[in-house]
Amino acid sequence: MQELNPLQIAQRLHQLTEVSVALGDTHGTPALLDRILRVAKGMTDADGGTLYRPSEDRRSLCFHISINDTLGIHQGGASGQPIDIAPVPLYDEEGNKNLASVAAYAANCNQSVNIDDVYRAEAFNFSGMRSFDAAFGYHSQSFLTVPMTDHEGELVGVLQLINAKDPATGAIRAFTQTDQRFIEALAAQAASALTKQLLIQQLETLLESLVNLINIGIDEKSPYTGRHCQFVPELTMLLAEAVHQTTEGPLASFSMTDADRKELWLAGLLHDCGKITTPVHIVDKATKLETIFDRIHLVDTRFEVLLRDCEIRALREKCQAGADHGAIDARCEEEQARIRADREFLRHANLGGEGMSEADQARVRRIGQIRWTGPGGVEQDFLSENEILNLTVRFGTLTEAERKVINNHIDVSVRMLESLPWPKHLKNVPEYAGGHHERMDGKGYPRGLTRDQMSVQARIMAIADIFEALTAADRPYKKGKLLSESLNILGKFALNGHIDPDLFDIFVRNKVYIEFARRNMDAHQIDSVDESAIPGYRP
Repeated sequence: MQELNPLQIAQRLHQLTEVSVALGDTHGTPALLDRILRVAKGMTDADGGTLYRPSEDRRSLCFHISINDTLGIHQGGASGQPIDIAPVPLYDEEGNKNLASVAAYAANCNQSVNIDDVYRAEAFNFSGMRSFDAAFGYHSQSFLTVPMTDHEGELVGVLQLINAKDPATGAIRAFTQTDQRFIEALAAQAASALTKQLLIQQLETLLESLVNLINIGIDEKSPYTGRHCQFVPELTMLLAEAVHQTTEGPLASFSMTDADRKELWLAGLLHDCGKITTPVHIVDKATKLETIFDRIHLVDTRFEVLLRDCEIRALREKCQAGADHGAIDARCEEEQARIRADREFLRHANLGGEGMSEADQARVRRIGQIRWTGPGGVEQDFLSENEILNLTVRFGTLTEAERKVINNHIDVSVRMLESLPWPKHLKNVPEYAGGHHERMDGKGYPRGLTRDQMSVQARIMAIADIFEALTAADRPYKKGKLLSESLNILGKFALNGHIDPDLFDIFVRNKVYIEFARRNMDAHQIDSVDESAIPGYRP
């Protein structure tokens, strides 16, 4: 077979250069592999070709793409058509290298194999090829098999071309040495491009795994927060898609690419990553007196002491001459009834709630000043300053100092996220994740941003964060609210400058709330919603 003339070689060099640039611009592994095989076929005028990829255990070669122009075959790769062909083993049962198959030989020896006529070749086992020819009425003749290895010499694939054709006559010819050298050059460039994509995929997988690692840590520390870290990104994406589909109104211009979606999803997963540093007794504080345990039980013990002291005093009085036992018993019962009432009151106050009255707060302080005899016979106030501080918390279970510790999680989250060298397509993750506690009126935290200073994505996440928290039924410090209650609260937030009213309108109008509710809320929480009664919403 005559070698190429200088003009043809120059044309191939130019083609190889163009292919090198094109491979760098090809996104997605299936499209890249398809392009590699098609370019190789075109360069050598081959009738068919196969691209093999090593299996996960690297003990066999899997058919990844198979193309044959004469037979009209295109399977695997970007075609979407499955390849139902058994893999080629790279090793036998004893662990010895398979050198009988030409593809396995090229892979194991990292060496190209160029065969003029496979029916005359004796070095390799071509029984599978002969069966293929018989089944399809085809005649395989010339083979060129080239391994593809990365910068570390690791196998990334095997390129095999079949039946080179003479461009002028269409007759089957052998692959020339020039063909082989060009395909080896292409294979090296293709392996580099493929390795780059694989490294990018591995880095993205590693990043997602690190995100999951953080969430696993949060979940192990607090299963309630872990659930929140999974549901907020889900609700964020539901609302973001609804905004993306909006064609009118102030948010009609908002749109997302797949890369934008990935960026927002990651931000949702990481929005509370700073809580990994928040003390668990604050994150999961179910009652006002809870730290590592609920200190209300210590208070109960003091009440038992008061009850017994009362009984002992009564018994001592009865021992005195002329004592009025009936009056003594009446006073004792009255005092013990007051003690039991105070105990029940503190138990109830310890649970927290939507709002504690000034009268109830004053009663806690009065009870706190009762004197009792503690360990060692020391008389002291019934409640410590810290216990009074906790039991008089007006809303929820957290003191002001504890709330600051909780709020600090967002500062920690932002610092953690901003410390990472985010690639360009993920550079907004810190801003999206760090803005979910900001308010439209600038009264939020940590930076006091206003609506105009926030991205749409951050404003979306703020709504998702609040709605999930309102409806969550697994928090130890509160019950999950009904759907109608939660929407009523969100509507008031839209009116008072807490959340974005335009996003809230889409949240309700596109029924995002009901889709999330059906997926994740307890059935008894999903009550009937009168949208016309939701504050700040006009059907």
